[in-house]
Order: sequence, then structure tokens, then C-alpha cells
Amino acid sequence: MSSGYSSLEDDSEEFFFTARTSFFKKPHGKPTDCKDVEKERELRTRFSKEEIGRKIEQYNFSVKDHLKMTLNSNGVYTGFIKVQLELRRPITVRGGKGAGGVVNTLHISSVNTAHEVIRALLHKFTVADNPAKFALFKRCRREDQVYVCKLAEEEHPLFLRLVAGPNMDALSFVLREQPTGEWDAFSIPELHNFLRILDKEEEEQLQLLTRRYVTYRQKLEEALRAAGNPG
Repeated sequence: MSSGYSSLEDDSEEFFFTARTSFFKKPHGKPTDCKDVEKERELRTRFSKEEIGRKIEQYNFSVKDHLKMTLNSNGVYTGFIKVQLELRRPITVRGGKGAGGVVNTLHISSVNTAHEVIRALLHKFTVADNPAKFALFKRCRREDQVYVCKLAEEEHPLFLRLVAGPNMDALSFVLREQPTGEWDAFSIPELHNFLRILDKEEEEQLQLLTRRYVTYRQKLEEALRAAGNPG
């Protein structure tokens, strides 16, 4: 696994960030996304600039590395998030270098949205696929359970990071493909390619199962021969 560091300036065209989903998983609906955005907006507006400043101080006190947050005079704050790429489907990468499994550190601002983070990551790894094919997820650990939830495009990852604190078990971010069911972003050749992958995986599993039963049969036949010829 490798890591990277990149940054985003608001006026930059190049997303200058200094800032395995199952094929059969049920997709999240748009109403849930809207509810998440409204909940996050309500929570953000509840905090004054002074309260945000105190939270940033508490956050920076708990940080064990140099990835701290900074509050600007205009009330916008900047900081770092780490995003892991968990890509299952084939992607088109310029230059032929894969991006799966990479953890990238982004320096972003409190006004950057999940959609902007997705575009910046794809630009960072020169992924030519349509950004609509991907989604940003938050992963939380509560007691012994791990919860994964898709972020709406308008949510603000840095605010979620601030509220959760720097503990990666409390909150981490993952870039994945859109949940199955949202196929409109894919071309016909790409959908055919997914079918070929499924066919290949099915054939591999059938071969594995056949070899397993052949082995069982051979052992059973050997045991029968040994029982028929006791000495």
C-alpha cells in the first residue's frame, strides 16, 4: 500500500488539493442523501466561528502527526483527510498505473464537497473514467461493528473529520464505485466488460469446485479399496 499527498486551490483548474463494493449490493436512495445533507447543514450552522475555533484547538491537541487544521480569518478552515481507494471494477488509467488500494492524503478546506474530493482523487491518479461512476463513503467503527455509508455529493468531508476527531476508527473515508443499480454512468462496452469478468469468476469457481469434488472422490475410492483389501 502506498500513500500520496496533494492539494486543492479554489481557483485552480487542476484540482490542486493541498488538501470492494459487491456487484449485488442494494443502492442507497437519493432521499437518504438529501437527509444527510440537511442534517450536516443543520449541524454546521449550529456552530459559531468561536465554537469552530475551539473544536479545531481540541482536534489539533489530539492529533498525533502534523496533519492539523487551520482556521482562517474568514471563518473557512483547512485541514487534511485521508482517503483509501477500494476499486473493484476495471478503470481507465492514463499511463497504465493502477490506483487500487492506495491511501491518499488530501489538504482541503471546509467548503470543499465530497464531489470535489472525488474529482481531485481521479485527477491525482489520472483516472479517465467519468466521476459519476464513483462515490465517497464514510466508514465508522462502533464497538465491534463497522458501518459504511455513502456521502452525498454536497456533504463536506473536512467538517465530518472535525466533528469525529482525528481517530481513524471513529471515521475514515473510502473511494468506491457507485453501488450497483446506478448503471447509467457506464457505457455499453464497459457493461459487457463487467459481464466478461463475472463469467470468468464463475468459471474459476466452477473449476475450483470440480477439483474439490474430484479430490473427495479419489480419497473415498482409496478408502473403499483399502476396506476391500484388508491385508
